[in-house]
Amino acid sequence: MTKNYKVQAKPYEFEFDIDTTAFMIIDMQRDFLYPGGFGEKLGNDVSATNSIIPNVKKVLDAAREKNMLIIHTREGHRPDLSDVPESKAKRGGGIGEEGPMGRILVRGEYGHDIVDELQPKENEVVLDKPGKGAFYQTDLESILRNKNIKSLIVSGVTTHVCVQTTIREANDRGYECLMLEDCCAAFDKRDHEDSIRMINQQGGIFGWTTPSENLLDELNK
Repeated sequence: MTKNYKVQAKPYEFEFDIDTTAFMIIDMQRDFLYPGGFGEKLGNDVSATNSIIPNVKKVLDAAREKNMLIIHTREGHRPDLSDVPESKAKRGGGIGEEGPMGRILVRGEYGHDIVDELQPKENEVVLDKPGKGAFYQTDLESILRNKNIKSLIVSGVTTHVCVQTTIREANDRGYECLMLEDCCAAFDKRDHEDSIRMINQQGGIFGWTTPSENLLDELNK
């Protein structure tokens, strides 16, 4: 079985070994994708974020077939809110308030969990994080080192916040990152497009970007 792949991407071809690559799905939670959650409470139209669910699901299915390491992240906080910085609470979104999907952005609540279509399997990593980046106050780096991961294929929301922050964190730690453009979304299309350019500019200063069909075509060869 072929383990080395080459995907057409920007700014140039992305090469990876399937055995040392993880597929990351960042914060595909009801609170960010559905009405009544944290994203909408901030004044956003969540139709852009929930529209990518089918694209992410296609890549998730392919990653599972290839037995890739799959990592799901969820942003949220302790029920007592003791890990919510005052500065974050002041920015709105109603963290901890009751909403139609339970207390907003609180671990264990219905809204905090991942959408039904992308629910993790028992052998997949579910990483709870209190901040934007997936490395901040988590054991993500230990997991990646222990699994000998060198490359990350990244999807999720939002492109300009948690996705881009995680890619920048990963880049500083020596990981090669491919962001799937149509498997990520921001509430504002301009933020999404600007993030793509920020990541792949200057010879791939933070990583590579590509439509998911390019990755799927390569995996299905």
